[in-house]
Amino acid sequence: MKERILTCIHNKDMDNLKAMLANAEEMEILQAFYELSSEEQVIVFRLLNKDFALWIFEELETSDQQNLIRSFTEEKAIEMIEELPPDDRVRLLDELPAKVTQKMLAALSPEERQATNLLMGYEPQKAGRIMTPEYVHLHGNMTASEALEAVKQIAKDKETIYTLYVVNDSRKLDGVLTLRELLTANPNDKIETIMKVHPVTVSTDTDQEEVARLLKKLDLLAIPVVDKEKRLVGIITVDDAIDILEEEATEDIFYQAGLGGVKNLEADRSEVMVRGNLWKIWKVRLPFLIITLAAGLVAGVVVAGFEEALESIAAVAIFIPLIMDMGGNVGTQSSTVFVRGVVLGHIDIDKFLKYILKEVGIGFSMGVMIGIAAGAIAAIWQGMPMLGLAVGFSVMFTMTLASLLGFLIPYVLIKMNVDQAAGSAPIITSIKDVAGLIIYFVLVLTFLNI
Repeated sequence: MKERILTCIHNKDMDNLKAMLANAEEMEILQAFYELSSEEQVIVFRLLNKDFALWIFEELETSDQQNLIRSFTEEKAIEMIEELPPDDRVRLLDELPAKVTQKMLAALSPEERQATNLLMGYEPQKAGRIMTPEYVHLHGNMTASEALEAVKQIAKDKETIYTLYVVNDSRKLDGVLTLRELLTANPNDKIETIMKVHPVTVSTDTDQEEVARLLKKLDLLAIPVVDKEKRLVGIITVDDAIDILEEEATEDIFYQAGLGGVKNLEADRSEVMVRGNLWKIWKVRLPFLIITLAAGLVAGVVVAGFEEALESIAAVAIFIPLIMDMGGNVGTQSSTVFVRGVVLGHIDIDKFLKYILKEVGIGFSMGVMIGIAAGAIAAIWQGMPMLGLAVGFSVMFTMTLASLLGFLIPYVLIKMNVDQAAGSAPIITSIKDVAGLIIYFVLVLTFLNI
């Protein structure tokens, strides 16, 4: 599906793309949608019919919803936000800039604005903030047939109808029953005789992770939320619980790694790097490039200082790129391993010494193997065994140093609250290049007696 969509977009064949989307299965398009770039998603989204577009929008992650919202006209954005269930709407509005959120809220219909403001009045991370007021409630004195008719009338506008809630005139929760129990009941049975009394509930100030774990533990499709007066004010569904558990698990990984604030910080930095203006990008990236420029000049000074060695044996210069490239590749590998390990919780920052010693050992072992190969090739190629030794040992030492820097530099930058994504590579390259050249030339002088 993705390939066919991309082919149509590439050929600017919008008519065929629109026809293909109209005849495709919903889940097929949703799966392909996630694999498209932001620009491609916007093109596809605009060609979907209204109902299907709304369904796709509800199923997307909040970050993808934000990207689409930015591409909409204000009128279209308001329409999409208004069609979201209140809890999903609040989740999206929480991620948008404050001014945009205020504008979106003001443009909502009075009913939707009231429902949204109700949820936004509760503390973040609490049950009241993530619940939806779109549930089906019945009264105990209804018959099963009356209740079933009531469900049919309002089911279209509710988030779930599989669990039904029975309230009294004060909206206090008396009991619950499932749609199956209602369908299989005698039409003349009173709801109060078939409902389950004393249902499990959570309060509006219950922590969202506790709610999610309760839903999982009890294997419920939804759980009712009550206020301090025990009145039913909303429900939290199992799909929300899954999202919460995923979110909390990610946060736990960062905290376990000693990086509780890194997730949001890195998201903010990424936002600046991708969508910020030119000045903001310059402020982050240029200082590190200036460091690289300075290191490059220092490297030039180092080469100039060993000019006699280069003039005596021209073959010495041949292997400079090899040593620089091997060190650079190892440094990049190590820094990637470190950052990914921290993000995924595989590296505990508090035990950093243990991990860096292991990485240095790995770098050394790889340096020995590559150094032997490089040294042997240099010796045979140039017919100079001593040059081979200088090349081999230089590769070994440079790769070991690069593996050390690959872990150490990102660690230091994170601890200093500096953007490691922009700073790690330039700093690692700068130190590694200068040190690698010094190591190589010192070994050349030592082994070749220049």
